Amino acid sequence: MPIANHEETMSITVYSKPACVQCTATTRALDRQGIDYSVVDISEDTEAYALVQQLGHRQVPVVIAGERHWAGFRPDMISALA
Repeated sequence: MPIANHEETMSITVYSKPACVQCTATTRALDRQGIDYSVVDISEDTEAYALVQQLGHRQVPVVIAGERHWAGFRPDMISALA
């Protein structure tokens, strides 16, 4: 069994939509850091879109990492996850 980098495995979800430059930048940065994540397309998932709006976000990507969440391409926040 591989040893995890984190003491607890945090679920990270990137809420995205097609042709989103900041979304692509975010997933590439997560890939570079070796961070596992899942992507949800809010243009196809109305429940996910409602969740993003409920959190107060009006732009994508929205990243939810454990208790933290933010919108837009945030290299500082991504680095803090590594």
